[in-house]
Amino acid sequence: MKIATVVGARPQFMKAAMVSKQLRQHETLIHTGQHYDAAMSDVFFSQLQLKKPDVQLHHRDDDLGSMIVGLEETFAQLKPDIVIVYGDTVSTLAGSLAASKLQLPLAHVEAGLRSFNRRMPEEYNRVVSDHLATWCFCPTEQSAIQLTKENINGSIIVSGDLMVDACLHYKTVALKESTILEEHQLREKPYYVTTLHRAELIDDAKRLHTYLNHLQMLDYPVYLPLHPRTKKAIEQLNGSPYDRLRFLPPLPYFDMLTLLSHSQAILTDSGGIQKEAYVLSVPCFTLREETEWHETVATRWNTLVKEKDLPLLPQLVKERKRPTEHPPLFGEGDAATLIVKTLKREFSRS
Repeated sequence: MKIATVVGARPQFMKAAMVSKQLRQHETLIHTGQHYDAAMSDVFFSQLQLKKPDVQLHHRDDDLGSMIVGLEETFAQLKPDIVIVYGDTVSTLAGSLAASKLQLPLAHVEAGLRSFNRRMPEEYNRVVSDHLATWCFCPTEQSAIQLTKENINGSIIVSGDLMVDACLHYKTVALKESTILEEHQLREKPYYVTTLHRAELIDDAKRLHTYLNHLQMLDYPVYLPLHPRTKKAIEQLNGSPYDRLRFLPPLPYFDMLTLLSHSQAILTDSGGIQKEAYVLSVPCFTLREETEWHETVATRWNTLVKEKDLPLLPQLVKERKRPTEHPPLFGEGDAATLIVKTLKREFSRS
């Protein structure tokens, strides 16, 4: 069994690490180049003990066309039996389209999520990938039900979520090895963590300024690890002072996991961090009009804060409460094992 795994963005490194540990000699790991610098790629590979990519492409974020061409050429040379893609990035879509064009069996991991906002690139990426996939590995029962409603042709499997696998596997060692709390004198001090990276926010200077202003009205300091695009956008806001915001460079996985674990609350426009917040039992406030992780809102661990409600943000965060119930929405940490067993079984039947 020959497997080609396509990754390109940091969340995919975490997901792939859990599956790749069990594939080893069967797998060729392909990095599209979507996120490629030492802080955003290399450190993650080292900490997650994920092998260096066997194939390194050099296609930057949003360069879908050249990414597809590069992957088609790579697949044609490798002749894999199965292609695996993760999540909802441009690398996911490129891998799905390239595999489909070459008629290669495709596994989409983290399938069935829907924000129902087709203006979001991530929504388009995940919908197309789901409909092209031979196997759709769904993180939750609700995501599997959604695919059934859409009459998906591929097999629908509820696998649980690989981010849960990663959090459970790495949390102890992250808390032991990371020194980020000591570096910022946060061991005994309350703080919040926020992440902002979506194009519809970052590319609109007025909106970005509004969000940052409301974030700095919170009662504790807010630590904001900056994606390169976010950093550039903030630097272009004419030196606006954000005195209560603490800007950080992109963080290695262990530092980010530790920072999230000890925060009083997490405020984010990220899909994956909503999930990590839930796994870490930290209240989350999602700064978007909708979310694909509906279950986290239903359990009240996640609060959706729409743009019109931003003036209420300081009050909502200050009055937050930790729910008493915390069901295992995303599985018990064995998603990677289930995915690998399923693929091996399906391959043996072919």
